[in-house]
Amino acid sequence: MNLLAQLQQIKVFVFDMDGVLTDGSLLIMNDGSFLRTMDIKDGYALQLAIKKGLQVWVITGSSSAAVATRMEYLGITHFYQKVKDKKTLLAQLINKQQVTASQVLFMGDDMPDLAAMQICGVSACPNDAAIDILNIAHYISPFKGGKGCVRDVIEKTMKLQQLWDENTDTNIAAI
Repeated sequence: MNLLAQLQQIKVFVFDMDGVLTDGSLLIMNDGSFLRTMDIKDGYALQLAIKKGLQVWVITGSSSAAVATRMEYLGITHFYQKVKDKKTLLAQLINKQQVTASQVLFMGDDMPDLAAMQICGVSACPNDAAIDILNIAHYISPFKGGKGCVRDVIEKTMKLQQLWDENTDTNIAAI
C-alpha cells in the first residue's frame, strides 16, 4: 500500500515530545528546571485533529509539569511521561483503544522511538531525526522537530481525509 493510502486510514497520531513537539533543545535554569519551546502552528493542528475526531497520544521518556499543562490545554488526554518502553505502552494503548496498528501514525526522532515506530501503519519523523530513524520512516517531514513537523503530518493526513476545512468554526485557542 502506498503512503497516501496509508495516511487515509490514520485515526490516531502518536508523537514523541523532545525532538518532535519541541526542537530538542533544553534551557537549563539555575533551579535545575528545564525550559522547552513548542511551535504554535503544531498546537493548532493538534487541537483541530482532536476536534475533528482523531485521537492524539503523546508518549515521552521525559517529565515536565509545564508540558503536562500544555498538553491538557491542547485537549490531549493521552499524555504519558517517563515511559521507558514506548513500544510496549503503544501496543497496550492500541489494544485498549480498539484501533489497529495500521490506523496509527507514530512520529519520533531518536532511538527510544524506533521500536514503537516499527509497529505502526505509518512511521514519520522530522527531517533532523537521527539517521536510524530517517532510515525506517515512511514519511520524513520537510520540517525540523519543534518547527512545524507535527503540523505538516497532521495537515497532510487531514487533507487526504477531507477533514482539514479552513472555514470550520472550531473555537481553537491561539496557544
